[in-house]
Amino acid sequence: MDAAGGGKAKKGAAGRKGGPRKKAVTRSVRAGLQFPVGRIGRYLKKGRYSQRVGTGAPVYLAAVLEYLAAEVLELAGNAARDNKKNRIVPRHVLLAIRNDEELGKLLAGVTIASGGVLPNINPVLLPKKSGKSDAADTPKSPSKKSAKSPKKD
Repeated sequence: MDAAGGGKAKKGAAGRKGGPRKKAVTRSVRAGLQFPVGRIGRYLKKGRYSQRVGTGAPVYLAAVLEYLAAEVLELAGNAARDNKKNRIVPRHVLLAIRNDEELGKLLAGVTIASGGVLPNINPVLLPKKSGKSDAADTPKSPSKKSAKSPKKD
């Protein structure tokens, strides 16, 4: 068949017998991941982070990134449901990250566009709650007004 090789079959994924080629299985599928292992491997090589990149490095990194993404999305979905919304917006992502201790520490210096801030009022600015003075002031205030009214008339 082949002019140079005579009757030799193609070498490749199907082996040396020359049968039909097997369907390609991506490394993401093999690892059971949604994130692209091949693309992450390409970025690791292209980024020149090291001279050589092992075969397990992009798989591990893809798994870590997928876990972090799933964690943030789950917490953001819960925040959206708490706000009676069925669509995640940047505000929900910010609330999810800042309310989680570990993610908050990981993303401490990160600014999320259109995220806003956590609702927080300094306790010093809140009105003081003292049971005796509030209870004592409430009944006296109408009597003071009634006492002042006749004097003005």
